[in-house]
Amino acid sequence: MGRLLSLIVIAGLAYGGLYIYYGIVVERAIEQQLEARGLTALEVERVDYGPLAPLTTDTRLSTDVRYRGAEASLDIRVIGHPVFSDEVRLELDGLQALRLSIGTGN
Repeated sequence: MGRLLSLIVIAGLAYGGLYIYYGIVVERAIEQQLEARGLTALEVERVDYGPLAPLTTDTRLSTDVRYRGAEASLDIRVIGHPVFSDEVRLELDGLQALRLSIGTGN
C-alpha cells in the first residue's frame, strides 16, 4: 500500500511539473508567433488551458493579450505538442472579447 501511495504521489508531482512547463512553453510559442508577425507591442498576460492539455496534441486554449489600453481574449488552437515536438502550429480560432480603456489613466 505504501508503494502504491508513493507511486501516485510521484506521478502527481511529475504531471504537475509537466502541466506548469506546458503553460510556459505555450506562452513562449505565442509570443514568438506574435513577434514573427511584427506584433511585438502585444503582451501576453495569461494563458488558460484545460487539465488534460499536456496529454494531447490538439488543444484549444484561451489567452489574454494587451496593447496599451486595449485587452483582448483570443481562442487559440495548438496542433502538435509544444513540449515534446518541434512541429507545432498555432491557429487563431476566434476573438472572445475586446476591451478598450478610453480616457486618462492616472
